[in-house]
Amino acid sequence: MNKQKRIEILSRLRAANPNPTTELEYSSPFELLIAVLLSAQATDVGVNKATKHLFPVARTPQAMLDLGVDGVKHYIKTIGLFNTKAENTIKTCRMLVDLHQGQVPENRAALEALPGVGRKTANVVLNTAFGWLKDNEGKYFIAVDTHIQRVANRTGYAKGKTVEETEQSIIKNTPNKTEFMYNLHHWLILHGRYTCVARKPRCGSCIIEDLCEFKDKTD
Repeated sequence: MNKQKRIEILSRLRAANPNPTTELEYSSPFELLIAVLLSAQATDVGVNKATKHLFPVARTPQAMLDLGVDGVKHYIKTIGLFNTKAENTIKTCRMLVDLHQGQVPENRAALEALPGVGRKTANVVLNTAFGWLKDNEGKYFIAVDTHIQRVANRTGYAKGKTVEETEQSIIKNTPNKTEFMYNLHHWLILHGRYTCVARKPRCGSCIIEDLCEFKDKTD
């Protein structure tokens, strides 16, 4: 895929959704961190249903700690892997209180040191909560999940067998980074969630169908 085609793809996605954001509901960096932690192998809708009851009683790491593991489980038991996620939530809150004065750190290494927080979660928090385009080392980053992995590879926008390879390929191949990188994660994930779906992509209603290099397009 050439540079001009990528620019057109991004321009159309931007025109359709100029100010995209996560579908997770949150009101602070801490709430976003917990919501993303809970979202692994779960839908944003399912997470929002749980956190709309959890967050009003635990809006800070200390308040979450006061609930304890069993208290957190009570609120998130409808989410997959809730036992492990409740334990990681409490461990993460303990570290936030003990090591970061109850604040979510704006630092990739510190974020990834939190239980249950990997590169993708750290990237989402840095980008969405703090508005970062580049990490602490001055390198561009993008949070890549299964939706973004699928869209990038299927369309030909970027190639990678793993999420890490796809992330680096997206960064390498994205033109005009200061213009597009901030919202790119949201454009691609929403496109993968609602149009370029896994089982049967909805090519007939896709705004970038003519630019996409996927060979097995559907009607």
